[in-house]
Amino acid sequence: MNADPAELQKFSDLAHRWWDPESEFKPLHQINPLRLDWIDSAVSLSGKKVVDIGCGGGILAESMAARGAEVTGVDLSEKALGVARLHLYESGQTVNYRHISAEDIAIESPASFDVVTCMEMLEHVPDPASTIRACATLVKPGGKVFFSTLNRNLKAYLLAVVGAEYILNLLPKGTHEYAKFIKPSELARYVREAGLDVEELCRMNYNPLTKVYALGRDTDVNYLMCTSRNA
Repeated sequence: MNADPAELQKFSDLAHRWWDPESEFKPLHQINPLRLDWIDSAVSLSGKKVVDIGCGGGILAESMAARGAEVTGVDLSEKALGVARLHLYESGQTVNYRHISAEDIAIESPASFDVVTCMEMLEHVPDPASTIRACATLVKPGGKVFFSTLNRNLKAYLLAVVGAEYILNLLPKGTHEYAKFIKPSELARYVREAGLDVEELCRMNYNPLTKVYALGRDTDVNYLMCTSRNA
């Protein structure tokens, strides 16, 4: 199974705090409107069949459902999925949450989704190329796959690890392992090898003074990639 037990345990231990906007997951709550609008502007989520790979507690999955998408959320943390399912009672949204790997659901349901999202996950799995191949298998011809991850360079280490985890305390210490960060060129290669085309590459930037996230063109640290499968 393409999963790191230590990574799963890390997020399982924090699962009960997933929907607390002032918890360790505060950055996810802050970036979610930005990434949601970016996805929606590219695909018009309403009426689309979507699978969110590595959905965790369901922050993105629920918000896409609120935009009118038919959403399946996939994760290997039972605790995170339990929290996600419980939150549906509060939000009133409908999401089909499943405890299954990306690779297994790809075998089960190839070419079944209009949209596949895999956000803030690739840097936490042993074999990101395997996850990307699964995403490519899941999307229908003509559909789009969205990724977000962290670049691997000194600036990313200083800002995403030292700054975010040890100075600003935006994330729990040990959230990220620098060696698992992925350069845009590497992600683009994995994507092409999986049969997808890169359509857009952009930055997700955080300003610690204004505490505002914004999209841009500099991909030195956090970045997003929109890809498509040929029809």
